[in-house]
Amino acid sequence: MEEQRVKLSKKDVLRAFWKWTFFSHSNYNYERLQASGVLQSMSHIPEKLYPGDKEEQKKFMQRHMSFYNTEPHFGGIINGMVLAMEEERANGASIDDDAINSIKTGLMGPIAGIGDTLWQGTLQPIALAVGISIAAGGNVIGALVFALIMIGVMLPIGYFMYMKGYTTGKTGVEAILSGGKMKQIIQAASIMGATVLGSLTANYVTAKSTMNISVGSSTLALQTDILDKLLLGGVPLGITLLTLYLLKNKKMKSTTVMLILVIIGLICGATGILG
Repeated sequence: MEEQRVKLSKKDVLRAFWKWTFFSHSNYNYERLQASGVLQSMSHIPEKLYPGDKEEQKKFMQRHMSFYNTEPHFGGIINGMVLAMEEERANGASIDDDAINSIKTGLMGPIAGIGDTLWQGTLQPIALAVGISIAAGGNVIGALVFALIMIGVMLPIGYFMYMKGYTTGKTGVEAILSGGKMKQIIQAASIMGATVLGSLTANYVTAKSTMNISVGSSTLALQTDILDKLLLGGVPLGITLLTLYLLKNKKMKSTTVMLILVIIGLICGATGILG
C-alpha cells in the first residue's frame, strides 16, 4: 500500500507567512539574528509534516536555528521556498539539511541587497516624504498616512514573494534573480531613493548663517550675499554630507553623531555663525 503523502494546507502556509511578517525579528540576537524568527514562523509545521515523530520534529527545529538574516518582506521568497523543500523532504525527496541551509545562506544576501535597496532606499523614503510633508503642517494624519502607505505597499509585496517561493520552489527565486535587467532596476531604485532623500534634505534640514561681513562701507550677509549665490541650500547639504560621512566612513554610532551635531550647533549658535 502506497504511503499517504503529507500536504500543507493553504491555511498552514498563510499562518507561516503572517507569523514571519509580524515576528521576523522575534528574539533577535547577534548570534543567530533572524533564526528564531524563521523557526517561530514555522513552529506549527513540524507537527503537520511529521505527526507523532518527535525525533524528526526536533531535527526540523534544529535545522532552522542556524544563522539567518535578510530583508523580511522580499526575503519571504526564501522562507516560502524552504517551506516547499521541507514538504518535499517529508514526502521522501532526497533533500538533506545542507541543501536546505545552503539555499538560505546562499540567497539571504542577494535578496537582502534587492530588498534593502527597493524598500529602505526607495519606498520607505518616499512614504516618509509624503507623511512628513503632511505632518509638517501640524496634521497628525501624516503619521497615519505613512503607516498606511507602508502597509499598503509592503503587505502585498511580502505576500507575493512568500507565495511565489512556496509555489515555485527554487525556480521562483532563480526567476527573481536572473536576467540582466535586475541590476538596472536596482540602480534606478537607488537613483530614485537618492532623489527623494535630496528633496527631504532641501526641505527639512534648516540651517543658515546669520553672520555679516563688513567690506569697506558696506556690509555683506554671509548667507544671502555669498553662500546662497555659490550654492543654494549649501549649509543643509554640508550638514547632511557630514552626517553621512560620520555614519558611513567613520562607522560612528547614530547617538555619537547626534551628540557631535548638537555640540556643533551650540558652538555655531553661540558664536553667531549659524542661527
